Amino acid sequence: MNILIIGGGGREHALAWKIAQSPSLDKLFIAPGNAGTSREGTNVPLAVDDFEGIRKLVLEENIGMVVVGPEAPLVDGIADFFKTDPELQQVHVIGPTKAGAELEGSKDFAKMFMRECRIPTAQFRTFIEYSLHEGQQYLATIDPPYVLKADGLAAGKGVLILDNLEQAQEELASMLKGKFGKASSKVVVEEYLTGIELSVFVLTDGEGYVILPEAKDYKRIGEGDTGLNTGGMGAVSPVPFADEAFMSKVEERIVKPTIKGLRERNIDYRGFIFLGLMNRGGDPYVIEYNVRMGDPEAEVVLPRIKTDLVELLEAAAEKRLSEMEVEMDAETVTTVMLVSGGYPGSYEKGKEITGLDQVSRSMVFHAGTGMDGERVVTSGGRVIAVSSFGADMNEALEKSYKNAGRIHFEGKYYRRDIGFDL
Repeated sequence: MNILIIGGGGREHALAWKIAQSPSLDKLFIAPGNAGTSREGTNVPLAVDDFEGIRKLVLEENIGMVVVGPEAPLVDGIADFFKTDPELQQVHVIGPTKAGAELEGSKDFAKMFMRECRIPTAQFRTFIEYSLHEGQQYLATIDPPYVLKADGLAAGKGVLILDNLEQAQEELASMLKGKFGKASSKVVVEEYLTGIELSVFVLTDGEGYVILPEAKDYKRIGEGDTGLNTGGMGAVSPVPFADEAFMSKVEERIVKPTIKGLRERNIDYRGFIFLGLMNRGGDPYVIEYNVRMGDPEAEVVLPRIKTDLVELLEAAAEKRLSEMEVEMDAETVTTVMLVSGGYPGSYEKGKEITGLDQVSRSMVFHAGTGMDGERVVTSGGRVIAVSSFGADMNEALEKSYKNAGRIHFEGKYYRRDIGFDL
């Protein structure tokens, strides 16, 4: 089978690396891909929202499966685009329809879905511009810190956590008046959950499901979880506290009601569900849904899956997942993200990356890289993820850090405390 992966980050490189191992694969294409994915398959210079260009490629190259990496094309309805085109209907699309993608595309939709399905989550209320005054009054009735979430996609920047009431009230006004464009025309104000976070990944066909390895990622730029939020500075899998008892609660209280809720709403969902969870004293609460694999979590989760990923994806597309089981590697995988100087603020691109050929006993997943002639160069804020297996977290991290030190580019920065809280 010929397969197309849509996207160009670390998650997509990890998917390409895993899919390339399948005996079911004939040719692999990645659109647009990066310098790393070009070693797993053929990069095609198409934007993730160029549905017509993707259609042409799929027909020309006889592609049988499309794996959608990022959320934006799913929220924009790429699965529906394939379903309604007579020439594309037989192509397997891994990713939900537009209706299912609302779980990530609209925070208000997701919170209402959780409320209706009795899935444990933080208390919340949603406000629009004409109810601004009501929203500011509501903030005064709850305890800090105050959590404000733009309803729509805001490139990972739409969540504010503030300690000061006056500042929270001002930010609510700013968001509703367009701080994040259309994404914050509605704002969800929710109770702050204390505890320790983790991510659980599910692959579903809308009826059956398999639970994939869980992970914990580290979002803040600074060590000790300080400073600005990023797309993720590293990750660890498995998560020590996610034992059998905890994961049983996740399945019974969250996974099963989520799949049931989708089915009851006749939502066609064949793809990944990312559950962003908070462990509060041994009980899981949902912070957010994502409708795709996480990044950098994919760079620790996918290496731990021993089962042929293409077989799992085909089963999801054909609604056969209830027949499938996932074999997981018992070893720990850690990843450390190397980022550009200045990230998550402004940073320069085009810095040459050297030392990739010096890496030993780790996997290198490219996130923000490109080619300048024969040179591999930086092209994003998060540049490279260095993933390693180990008998335990410390052994895996030792390998990741040793190899992180062998890769060089001007302004390189990485956190040296991944896993510090575990």
